[in-house]
Amino acid sequence: MRPNILPRSGEVSRQDVFDEIKRRIHGKLVDKLDLSKVGDLRGESLKREIRVVVEHLCDAEETPLTRAERDRIVEEVLDETTGLGPLELILKDPKVSDILINGPKNIYVERGGRMEKTNVEFRDNKHLMQIIDRIVSRVGRRVDETSPMVDARLEDGSRVNAIIPPLALDGAAMSIRRFGSNPLKLSNLLEYKAFTPEMVMLLEGCIKARLNMVIAGGTGSGKTTLLNTLSSFISHSDRIVTIEDAAELQLQQDHIVRLETRPPNIEGTGAITATDLVRNALRMRPERIIIGECRGGETLDMLQAMNTGHDGSLTTVHANTPRDAVARLETLVMMAGFDLPIKAIRQQISGAVHVLIQANRLQGGPRRVTAITEVVGMEGDTIVLQDIFRFVQEGIDESGKAFGHFEATGVRPKFMAKLEASGVRLPASTFRERIIMKA
Repeated sequence: MRPNILPRSGEVSRQDVFDEIKRRIHGKLVDKLDLSKVGDLRGESLKREIRVVVEHLCDAEETPLTRAERDRIVEEVLDETTGLGPLELILKDPKVSDILINGPKNIYVERGGRMEKTNVEFRDNKHLMQIIDRIVSRVGRRVDETSPMVDARLEDGSRVNAIIPPLALDGAAMSIRRFGSNPLKLSNLLEYKAFTPEMVMLLEGCIKARLNMVIAGGTGSGKTTLLNTLSSFISHSDRIVTIEDAAELQLQQDHIVRLETRPPNIEGTGAITATDLVRNALRMRPERIIIGECRGGETLDMLQAMNTGHDGSLTTVHANTPRDAVARLETLVMMAGFDLPIKAIRQQISGAVHVLIQANRLQGGPRRVTAITEVVGMEGDTIVLQDIFRFVQEGIDESGKAFGHFEATGVRPKFMAKLEASGVRLPASTFRERIIMKA
């Protein structure tokens, strides 16, 4: 039996004593638990069973513990046993939108649009690796020296990316993009001035008229949140097939089939790509196909699906402007491996995509829909775009946040005929050139 470590003046801090007791109790926990009984328990029942055992182990400790220390040991051992260890404290904070782990001792969070370092730490890289293994194994994936990069998700839908040594030089690194169990709703985005009511009316009409839409934006600009919000306008009678690398969409419809890609196994075989899933989805009689993000050759299959009866489909791409989004789609189509002339690719894009929605994360953290752009068609070899609404940044306020205004450009989109044919009527004043709202 290991001796208790008692604090000696100038030698061992109270925190060291606490950590040693916690490690000792955690080590004894497995011996004390009735594994045959615990195997049938889930959720709160499992936590109650473990809590009772841990409290008995605290009672058996010779080193005196305060009530606060006992409660803290119980909670931290519970987190280690059933949760994600030190991360549980951060995950309980609804204001945290990103968790960035640079090795076991450097953990940063984004809270309210600002990055800050936390005092949360893992014991060592082995401890961090245990938590990463726990996350990825829950979704049937793996991370090891033969496959040192992995995409996964938490139970609440938050997206996880991890990369481990030897690729990560300073210990395993992990990024968690949080979405939360209660996704932002339309009212929330209007309250945060992500867009205006006029823009929402137009986008709702586009969804109901089954226009194909592409949401563009940089990392952290709110593309997935926007996609979730727009999907709320889709009829519950429509059959939707979603395709993602790591499932994070939180659609509210009833008739939905969720598909997820699969990485290769340890022998390097068995991978199922987004292209495979798009082609399979076409045989599933979908009325709308939603791809979480186009990032490869599946873009060509998506455009062809949009052109062949699957109207009202949605996807996202990484791009900083609507014009960049078109160029990005061209590049992704080329990744399909077919030697298509550039004009044919542009004709596919102009025929398939009706609306581009540009989302950006501005300085200081605010996220705005900075443009709603119509894809008008082809003029020679060039795809013609026209902005309907846009956000104009005016400057930076005293707190370091960007501010500006939303404006209507005065352009009445050509797809209004499709909206009206679908029973969508918008006031003529919707598109009158003016400043709509300061934000």
